[in-house]
Amino acid sequence: MAEEKTLSSQPVYKGRSVSLRVDTVQLPGGSETTREVVEHRSCVAVVAVDADDHILLVSQFRQPVARELLEIPAGGIDDGEDPEAAVRREMQEETGYLPGKVQRLGGFYSAPGYCTEYLHLYLATELTASRLFAEDTESISLVRVPVTEITGLITSGKICDAKSITGLLTFLKYRKEH
Repeated sequence: MAEEKTLSSQPVYKGRSVSLRVDTVQLPGGSETTREVVEHRSCVAVVAVDADDHILLVSQFRQPVARELLEIPAGGIDDGEDPEAAVRREMQEETGYLPGKVQRLGGFYSAPGYCTEYLHLYLATELTASRLFAEDTESISLVRVPVTEITGLITSGKICDAKSITGLLTFLKYRKEH
């Protein structure tokens, strides 16, 4: 497979959570074009299943799409932080639960056509209540959904973000096979 060769890279914007650069690339046929690239650190996405066979989802308003979304817990991996440690931190911050068991299910790029973000997907089980710990938790609501209702929430569009759909479908396939 032919690759594009990066000829130059120009930083355009550096924000708190994302940066933007414009790369000039040479295509396999020799012509040049530009690629706008959003740089975003790696993240974790968590399918959390409680003892009652419910999935813990979070409902929160998302400004870019101007609506409240129902999602699996997720968040950035801090510098020097192990992804499993990020899972435990994000679970406590967003759900108020700590997992006794954390298992990697895989990973994926969120939007590889323009973004560098890679999500490490984990399954969290053996959940125990902990204190909710985050700066902005007032905008997050915890929603417990029976595993049997997940497919319907996806097909109805009530769960409509890519990381949640990918994570939940991966979990359902894993569960069927194990």
